[in-house]
Amino acid sequence: MKGTDWGERLRISPAQLERINAVLTGDNRALRAFFDVVARYGTPEEINRKAEEARQLPNILARLREMDSPYLRDLEWLERERDAGAFISLSAYRRRILGPKADEMTFDERRAVTLEISALQYFPWLIAEAQQAIDRGELMPGRYIRVRKMKEQEEAGEGEILAVSAAMQIIGASYVETLDTKGTDGSNIHLGGPDTITGYFGGVGEPNDYALKWVDEYLYYYTRYGVKQVLNTNAGTVFLGYMLHKLGIDIEFKISVFLGNDNPYSALWTLLAAHLFARPDGSTALVGFNWSNSVNNETIEITAELRRLLGFEDFVRFEHHITEAFRHIVRQPYLRRDELVELAQKVPNISAKHEGADPDVERTREHPSDILDYFLSRRDIEEQGLMPALLRNYLDKHDALNATARALTEHGIGVIAARRLHSP
Repeated sequence: MKGTDWGERLRISPAQLERINAVLTGDNRALRAFFDVVARYGTPEEINRKAEEARQLPNILARLREMDSPYLRDLEWLERERDAGAFISLSAYRRRILGPKADEMTFDERRAVTLEISALQYFPWLIAEAQQAIDRGELMPGRYIRVRKMKEQEEAGEGEILAVSAAMQIIGASYVETLDTKGTDGSNIHLGGPDTITGYFGGVGEPNDYALKWVDEYLYYYTRYGVKQVLNTNAGTVFLGYMLHKLGIDIEFKISVFLGNDNPYSALWTLLAAHLFARPDGSTALVGFNWSNSVNNETIEITAELRRLLGFEDFVRFEHHITEAFRHIVRQPYLRRDELVELAQKVPNISAKHEGADPDVERTREHPSDILDYFLSRRDIEEQGLMPALLRNYLDKHDALNATARALTEHGIGVIAARRLHSP
């Protein structure tokens, strides 16, 4: 159709927008049930105030002392080491990698890549990682993903949720918790645990009233522990996350790889919804966007343009798997480091997610990293004697992350490590 203005045919009319507003502001069962859950925790202002108080580092440390947490001493050690300058500075790190020419190079900080690791299941792993980073002059991640069961952490009575929150503030990193209402909790009566994991692909694990349970669980941990940023795996809970933010609650979430954003059009749909419900300042609850493992650089580059056009370049981080668990998630070998180096020279605000070691390292391990390990309870792990192997897997991911930091540094690309540990 020569001469046709294709874009104009897609324009959304004011009447269509008015109908959307009528649904959102009218009286209907779906939104009424959502509002009822939120109201149990107070007004948005009251909810944010509770979360902010719970998140204050002095308050966290006081709660840990009160419960006689075994992690308090480690937090005090971490703070002392930070203040003593025990962790390598970025400039010293660059000189260690590049030699004298590091002082002559200009690093692209506009496109600095966030160093991301997944998953920090147990607080002691962070301390082991920090000790290794000090001993070897390595970088600590600037972003941590956690998928440990929330209720298990809480019921253990050791203060792990609080300890991780405190540690992130001490080291200057962002982090994400994963709520228990994520589909593997019996919500779908036709699915079990790891033996039916393929049934969860596409984010189908929040059926019926479970999306509201997700909201309830989020508000519980937000107001009680100050947990602000969580993983999001379902289109319905993504929508409700947008709604919470639009109401004035300062939720942040990252979209999981399991949601399956694997092309520019699925990404555009996600970003359009974020824009539709953004606040007047342009902010959105969507701060992390985890791509499907199948995407290539072109898809991310195309979507980066759409992200920029919607005003989200600084708000929404693209999170891309550089390594993956060796078993039960992708075909191996899976290693995207070279692609990342190329991509990072074009696209800002991305993170390099490390969920496994380099494949050559994984092959040498008696217990390679396995995505199914995320389903194990602490009791299962201890009964099987797996904790040392899982710590080794985690430190292998740390090594992979530092290999990525080296590759980016060699190409003059900035990296975002734990900001309060690694001074410029």
